[in-house]
This record gives sequence, C-alpha cells and structure tokens, in this order.
Amino acid sequence: MLRLTRAPNIAIAALWVDALRHAGVEASMQRYFLGSVAGELPPDQCLPEVWITHNEQEQLARTLLHDLQNVPQRRWSCACGELVEGGFEACWKCGLPMPA
Repeated sequence: MLRLTRAPNIAIAALWVDALRHAGVEASMQRYFLGSVAGELPPDQCLPEVWITHNEQEQLARTLLHDLQNVPQRRWSCACGELVEGGFEACWKCGLPMPA
C-alpha cells in the first residue's frame, strides 16, 4: 500500500477515493476519525489520507488526482451581457443556459 496524499477534510478525501475507484484504481481513505483528536496530536497529523493498494497504479492515481485538483474554470459571456465565471452552466442573472 502507498499513501497518495492527505486531504483537507473527509468530504474531499471521499470524493478523491471515489473518483480513483471509478477509474479502476484500488483506493481507500485512512485517518478519517482522527479529526476528533486534533489538539492532542498536531492538526496536520489528523488529516484524512488517500491510499492506493497497488503501487504500480501510483502514476495513474497521481495523474487523476492532479486533474481533480486542477479543474479549469470556465468563463463565458451570456446573451444578456453578464460575464459568468466558474462552474456555472446557466447565467446567474437571467437563467439562460451556457451556449454550446
């Protein structure tokens, strides 16, 4: 087994593990209950960790994790003239869907 990374919280760790598993990488989350002892232990030692089972999948897992952590943000102009940024697929001002 190989520790791939630490996650900032349990939700992100679960998302990463699920995405890795979906891509065929055997992954698991460790230390998900250690957040309750932060203060007794250093906080950085209580973060949840993402582990992979097979070391030969490390490169694939790191590539997938990098892609998950660096999703490009979109920017598009709506017909109403509003500049829409981020992951929105509809204009926040008028509700029109993002053009194709």
